Amino acid sequence: MKPAPFDYQRPHDLKEALSLLGKAGHSSKIIAGGQSLGPMLNLRLVEPELIVDISALAELKVAERRGDELVLGACITHADIEDGRVPDATRGAMQQIAANIAYRAVRNRGTLGGSLGHADPAADWISALAALGARVRLTSSTGTRLLDVESFVVSALESALRPGEIIETIHVPARPASAQWGYFKSCRKTGEYAHAIAAVVIDPPAATARLVIGAIEAAPIVIKNPLELFGGRITGDYKERFDPQVADTMLAKAGIADAAQRHIHVNVLKRAIRGAAA
Repeated sequence: MKPAPFDYQRPHDLKEALSLLGKAGHSSKIIAGGQSLGPMLNLRLVEPELIVDISALAELKVAERRGDELVLGACITHADIEDGRVPDATRGAMQQIAANIAYRAVRNRGTLGGSLGHADPAADWISALAALGARVRLTSSTGTRLLDVESFVVSALESALRPGEIIETIHVPARPASAQWGYFKSCRKTGEYAHAIAAVVIDPPAATARLVIGAIEAAPIVIKNPLELFGGRITGDYKERFDPQVADTMLAKAGIADAAQRHIHVNVLKRAIRGAAA
């Protein structure tokens, strides 16, 4: 398979990239690692008139701790995170996620911003960053916006990106020492996209929790106030207090009609909670 003909531009800086994207509008696509866009081009699922290659932009490779958050440029690769080449404010959570994405060849080229921009709900970063409370900074030639990851992902393969706009940076809050992290995904075999994902951040001393259900046919489900899942309160014994029947009812109300699918997601959530407690 070969892609339809397109123009290719490799800008030298972010300003030039934004100018190109602003002029082309809907007829352009951004490429960095190309792990998602490449196959889509070859299958002619997308046929842009212009491809803007942002892989050389230094502005999109920032990686630094700013106060109580980690700021990562959109072109930071999964391998950069896996190998510890960037700072970590999540106490190992992001490194764990990165190390289990697809295969090493994919992790070497695939980027954080590209994964978010593709907005596949079965991708790891969509659920993980939503659970961590991350935000994305979107930039165009006319200004910037800052959105929560959960607001950025509108639906399956649909994001809040506007024509001419680019993901510039991802902002990840520092994880408190008392907050426990759990992540689990169910795949048919290693390297495939997951068919069920759960990411949880549970802080018993603060009596708070944030749970995310991913790999569904829509944007991930973010449960910000999950007290009913734990008998009305979040304490140190939350693993024992987790109620699978309440979780099943919650997922049914969220639109997962198939009982077998709910069963898989509830059990993946249970595994993530156990992982956090461990």
